Amino acid sequence: MERTILHCDCNNFFASVEELLDPSLKEIPMAVGGDEKSRRGIILAKNEKAKKYGIKTAETIWQAKKKCPSLKVVPPHFKEYSEISKKINKIYESYTDLVEPFSIDESYLDVTGSQRLFGTGKEIADTLRKRIKNEIGITISVGVSFNKVFAKLGSDYKKPDATTVITRENYKEILFPLSADNLMFVGHASFEVLKKLGIHTIGDIATCPREVLEQKLGKSGTMLYIYANGLDNEPVKSIYEKHESKSIGNSMTFSRNITSKEDILTAVSAISQMVSRRMRHEGVKGSTIQIGIKYSDFKYISRQKTLINPTNISKEIEDNAFELICENMAKNKPIRLLSIQLSSLTSEDTSPHQISLFAEEKTYEKQEKLDEALDKIRLKFGKDAVTTGSIMTNTMGIRPYNKGE
Repeated sequence: MERTILHCDCNNFFASVEELLDPSLKEIPMAVGGDEKSRRGIILAKNEKAKKYGIKTAETIWQAKKKCPSLKVVPPHFKEYSEISKKINKIYESYTDLVEPFSIDESYLDVTGSQRLFGTGKEIADTLRKRIKNEIGITISVGVSFNKVFAKLGSDYKKPDATTVITRENYKEILFPLSADNLMFVGHASFEVLKKLGIHTIGDIATCPREVLEQKLGKSGTMLYIYANGLDNEPVKSIYEKHESKSIGNSMTFSRNITSKEDILTAVSAISQMVSRRMRHEGVKGSTIQIGIKYSDFKYISRQKTLINPTNISKEIEDNAFELICENMAKNKPIRLLSIQLSSLTSEDTSPHQISLFAEEKTYEKQEKLDEALDKIRLKFGKDAVTTGSIMTNTMGIRPYNKGE
């Protein structure tokens, strides 16, 4: 039987929830944003009235207010967003137990086995749109297709409050004319490579020889070929299946630009402590480390490398991340943000640590015990109970812990 997959996407989710909390916001151009006085002041979401002014997600608040001086910017209420998201997913679960959240406002549903009870995929999608509008008070757009990638493209195709059905008969007509960067995981860098190959649309990706994409983009090229041709067969996870983290990371935007290696090391140390603490909390180690650098002109680069041993030790993460940043950063170019992420995660119980020298083994065990001791202190006295002097006295706006933890 042909699979029937839905991708349900809440329209302007953060802004829609803010309108539920304060209905008067529906009548004015409104956006959800960070602190206007800090460098985190970017637009996180906007309502339909603000969208008419050309306001875009991720642009700075001052840029948005140049377009619309009367724009009302409200702070985010993440607790309320999470609660609404859980209620919406509970509605999805009344139609199938194959519900896989993709983000706080997006979920995949496999309704293949639900159609005898609730109708076709389109009928289920339309029912969900009506229920969530009536019971929650926000709108969703739904893509219906035979795989996850095309279902997501369908939910993006028409907004707000719409259902788009993409079948084996019509997918070329609907999707092939779309710009290539509409396809999942075609980022800015990949899009630039594709354009140099004369590839501008999803259809161009689909008809490009697979080996050409592999040569230019490696494994990503293979994945894009599969996605564009409708060959994705990834299943939707069950609500009873544990959703394990694929990666763990943290980032920091600084209150001032940084250029010196002393400042960078302080930042890397703080971020590494956050990442390692989260990894130990989840009982995992990572063998691939990725760093991200955003400069003051908003240009962003990321680099990664594979470690000899999987780790969740803060000092190992710090040393490798600092080395990777120093090797790849532009000289004397002011840095606005740094990020560190560990992936290729494995259980710390099954992750071997290959030791070649006795001194290395002693050092590793010492660092492991130190991290465990610090975890216990922070658990008892608070996350900012102990930290390094450079982090405590920094002038970059770095806190010894992440509020989001």
